[in-house]
Amino acid sequence: MMVFYALEDRHPGFILAFAAACVASSAYGFLAGAWPFGVVELVWSVVAARRWWRERSLTSRRRKR
Repeated sequence: MMVFYALEDRHPGFILAFAAACVASSAYGFLAGAWPFGVVELVWSVVAARRWWRERSLTSRRRKR
C-alpha cells in the first residue's frame, strides 16, 4: 500500500491500486475484529477511488488537446 501511495504522482493506475490495497486492508480489519480500522480503511479507499476518477478524467482531457 505504501509503495502505491508513493508512486501516485507517476500514473493514475497507482491511485487505483492504492484504493484496492485499502479495500484489502479494510477487509482484513473487519475479519480480525478491528472494525474501527476496517471503517477507516474503507473511507480511505473511497477517497482514493474518487481521486482516481478525477485524475483519470483530467488525464483523458489533456490527451485530447
